[in-house]
Amino acid sequence: MTLPRTEPPAHIPSCRPKVGHIRFLNCLPLFWGLARTGSLLDLDLTSDTPDRLNSALVSGELDMGPISLVEFLRNADELVALPGIGIGSDGPVMSCLIVSRVPLEKLDGERVALCDTSRTSVRLAQLLLAERTGVKPDYFVCPPDLGVMLSQASAAVVIGDPALRASLLEAPRQGLRVYDLWRLWREWTGLPFVFAVFAARRAFLAREPETVREVHRALLAARDIALAEVDTVCERAARWEEFDARTLKRYFTEALDYGLGDRQLAGITEFARRAGGDDEGFPPDVRVRLLDAAATEKM
Repeated sequence: MTLPRTEPPAHIPSCRPKVGHIRFLNCLPLFWGLARTGSLLDLDLTSDTPDRLNSALVSGELDMGPISLVEFLRNADELVALPGIGIGSDGPVMSCLIVSRVPLEKLDGERVALCDTSRTSVRLAQLLLAERTGVKPDYFVCPPDLGVMLSQASAAVVIGDPALRASLLEAPRQGLRVYDLWRLWREWTGLPFVFAVFAARRAFLAREPETVREVHRALLAARDIALAEVDTVCERAARWEEFDARTLKRYFTEALDYGLGDRQLAGITEFARRAGGDDEGFPPDVRVRLLDAAATEKM
């Protein structure tokens, strides 16, 4: 097997940039690609849950990385989104779900458990239940264990690997109803939904503009080579994960969308319009700055 030839970075930063990595299967292809191209060695990588990575990027513990859409919008003045790459879906995503014992329209006044690992999926679920379904459940936050969540509630909002296990393994065995949040959003708005964007801190961009561009190029290249070699990625991952290679390939290539173009930005704008306000921490017309545009602004 011949490894791809990659050119060494033209710019060598003073230290390795601190970059976040989501510790879920949805980011496994990016990790594979970074390792495959050798770019992983140029990063000080931190792997963690989405919620912890959000806090680390906002606080400045990280220079760059994925950040949940809600937290990006809340901190849009301090962050710049990297164009062309994100984590989203244009239909059923398999890993952002409401798992319920009853139909959604029966959840009015019922207890609904919200996972404590993602703010965007939680906010999307609340928005869909309130405005699309017309119910007002009694929400509480809980660790992402479906059994524990449903022992205290009629429904649960789960994301990531626990959601995959719920939809493919647990819900069918227990006769539970599974509602895919991104399918509901797509049916409601006609637009894709973006779970997370990749962003850089504006302060870091001001200090290390070439480093930000190098990491951006590395992420795009990692995404592209992982999807080009997706069969190998899935076969290797299936050795250690509880899902077979066919399921993983469907997840990586059909459920997930790793782009951030005009349609995805339109989805972000629509979510901000529907969800934004003083209570949410960002205005409905919040401005999303992209790297190329930010580079022309005064830092």
